Amino acid sequence: MGATESQHPIHPPIRPRLSIEELLAAKNTQPIRSLADLKADTFESDEELEEFIAFTYAERRRDVA
Repeated sequence: MGATESQHPIHPPIRPRLSIEELLAAKNTQPIRSLADLKADTFESDEELEEFIAFTYAERRRDVA
């Protein structure tokens, strides 16, 4: 092994393996209890949502033609 390899190992250091429960606890996650938990206010109005959907469909059709 040359000096370069010892200074800059090829593989990153091994991290301890955590269980799913440990990972979720570290992120302070909570279980989804209802569909309301998944709600996101991405669009400020129905019109803005409709514009986004129209744009998405137009972009998809543009690549087909």
